[in-house]
Amino acid sequence: MSAAAGTGRPVGRVEDFPGGEWTTVEVDGREVGIFNGGERFFAVRNKCPHEGAPLCVTAPAGTMLPSAPGRYEYGLEGRVLTCPWHGWQFDLENGEMVFGTGTRRLTTYRAEVRDGVLYVGGPVRAGATA
Repeated sequence: MSAAAGTGRPVGRVEDFPGGEWTTVEVDGREVGIFNGGERFFAVRNKCPHEGAPLCVTAPAGTMLPSAPGRYEYGLEGRVLTCPWHGWQFDLENGEMVFGTGTRRLTTYRAEVRDGVLYVGGPVRAGATA
């Protein structure tokens, strides 16, 4: 997710966010999880839209994808965040549920690095490009 140049709140220096780990920060009174995915940062509200579980406790992984009978395809590596309470899965790219027909979305935020500082902007709306 990248924000338009000059937008967002500074939340720390890049080195404050170790690769492969979640760090939580407060942005506008909300707990936001920051994940350093190596090539990019993800910022999400640390609250499952289902029943409010803290989400930023395990590293994003992948998941099994729909495939032909007898075939098993794994995908979305590093993009799937799973709720520890009920197993709901969300795509970090867009906040949408990975499976099912539910309309609940994980709140995702714009994240941008400028001059070694990570900035977190406002929530990304459904259907918007990050």
